[in-house]
Order: sequence, then C-alpha cells, then structure tokens
Amino acid sequence: MQLVERFQQQALACEQLGSTLYADLLRRLVDDYELGGVSSKVLAGHEDDPGLSALALRLLGSVHRLVLAGEAPELATFYPSAGGEWDPVLGWEAFEKVLRARGAELRVLLAQPPQTNEVGRATALYGGLLRLAESVPLPVRLLEIGSSAGLNLRADHFRYNLEDGTGFGPADSPVQLDQAWSGRPMKPVPAPRIVERTGSDPAPVNPLSDEGALTLASYVWPDMTARLERLRGALEVARRVPADLRREDAVSFLRAIEPADGHVTVVWHSVMWQYLSKADQLAADEIIAALGARATTESPVARLLFEPLRPTPAEPSWFVVILQIWPTGERQLLGTGAPHGIPMRWDDARTV
Repeated sequence: MQLVERFQQQALACEQLGSTLYADLLRRLVDDYELGGVSSKVLAGHEDDPGLSALALRLLGSVHRLVLAGEAPELATFYPSAGGEWDPVLGWEAFEKVLRARGAELRVLLAQPPQTNEVGRATALYGGLLRLAESVPLPVRLLEIGSSAGLNLRADHFRYNLEDGTGFGPADSPVQLDQAWSGRPMKPVPAPRIVERTGSDPAPVNPLSDEGALTLASYVWPDMTARLERLRGALEVARRVPADLRREDAVSFLRAIEPADGHVTVVWHSVMWQYLSKADQLAADEIIAALGARATTESPVARLLFEPLRPTPAEPSWFVVILQIWPTGERQLLGTGAPHGIPMRWDDARTV
C-alpha cells in the first residue's frame, strides 16, 4: 500500500533528522490506518497522492496548526513547540482524539501543500550567492520561484556562524545560523548588494500577518525548537526588509523575466521542484535556458538551486547546490547539505 510505505519512509526521515516525536507519531498512524482507525477516515481520498506531495507532513502540519492556535490544548501538553513534553502513549491518545474531533477541518487543511519556507536552507542559497559573487561581482536582482513567504529572499540579513568563531552577515541578526558551513572556505568577497527581491508562489504566505506566521510555524516539526527560533527571527527580519511576493505560478513568473544591464539576474529555488508537474518542470527549464541565452557579459544570468538529487532510483536523495551562470552556461555543483540546509558542506566546484 503506497500510503503506508510513504508514511513509514517519512517516519524514518523524521527520525534521521532528529524529530523523534514525528517519527513516533507516524509509526502509530500507520498502525492505526492499517487497522481502519480514525486516520483512515481523515485520509480517505488521498490514498493515491504522489509521494512528493508530502501527505504525511500535510497531516502533521494541519494538526500542529490547531495546537499552536490554542485549539487542541489536550495535545499541546505533549508538544514542545507549545511548552509541552512528548509522551509516546499519552501523546498518541491525545493526537487520536484531535483526529476524531476535528477530522472534517483537517481534511480541508490537507489540501494545502507544506509551506515550510525553511530558513536553514538560506545556508545553501546565500552561500551559493557568495560563490557567484567571486566571479560576478555585480548588484543582484534576486528572483525566487516557490518562495512561500519569501523569507529566504532576505538571506543577506541572516548571520552565518562558522566553527572558528567568524561568520558572514550582520552579527546582530535575529537569525543566527550556527555551524552553517564547512568544507571549502568561503572567499572574503564583499557581501552581494541585492537591489531587487521578488518571489512567486501559487499560494503565497504573508509573513507580516498573524495568520501567515501561524501557517509557517505549523509546518515546523514541534520538537525542533531551534527551527522555530530561526523562523521567528526571520519573521522579524521580514518586518523591516521589504520583498515583493506575487501570487503566480513558476512558469508564468519566469516568462516575464529579462536580463538587466549592469546587474546579475539570479533565479533561485529550494526544495520546491517536486511540487511542479513534469510538464511545468520541463517548461521552467526551457524558459530559464532561454533567459540565459539572452544574457551578456554586461547582463549576466544565474540559476542557483538547492534541491534533492537521486542519482538512481535505488539510491537515496542527497541535497545539492548547483549554480549555472550565463552567458557561458557553465553548470557547477558547489556543495551538499542536509534537507533543512544545516549543516552545509562546500566543495571545489565541479562541472555537472
């Protein structure tokens, strides 16, 4: 059964990434589902959802939303994000009660894709931007697809702390990304000057609203409090650093982009490619390539991505930073990172 297998895979991923709470909940959800319990009713109609649609995380995020909104106090007792402490037996009983009492509401919330806007992934994106600045030291037009709330469009206002006590970015930033980078040292180039920050998303989240902040927090795993702290810091940055966030699909947004003299036009994206259809992936690739073909030395174009790469179907995904720069079109793999960005390891660039 595909749904069961995908929930089991997600449980393993959560465990490997440090969320024992979600790993435990997902395994108990599998048992409940196979026995025809309440989860089978909440998830009815989603049995054939594609794996990359992250059904398990959509369900868990929907329940977490109720907890953070104060609408599931019986479960909040067991969620660290609400000041509680996880108990495998009592926590599951409380979770099951929420499924029974709020099943209809949860089924509506399941229609929304995860909107994590994970701030930790800025380590990959901004590090890649610094690597770009080594060869293209021009003002940056930063354009993002699948940008959710656009938090990472403010990546230059985050602090990237290194093990040797040094770092990049403002030291007093409310976003402190500890042990951000390892491997190849970053060259001491001037911080890129970002003159435009524009993002697109089919369902953008307003980070300046209480509703938007709740949506973003709900998709952070409740026992990963460091991620919640980073998110809250990024929301503070968003209140003072403007960005233009548009309700637009990736393909339509990309079609409107043109190179600009005296600037490097950077299209970046992180862990969103899986949510595009195959047709839209192909169209987006073609549009970006055509944009690059119009680039010149005075108006260069770059594509910077942090996405999972699976070398073969039998191998696990690994998350890579790839930078392509036009007019040469050279495409390089710069480094690898964890799904949430930290830790991020930089290597000597190699052509891919």
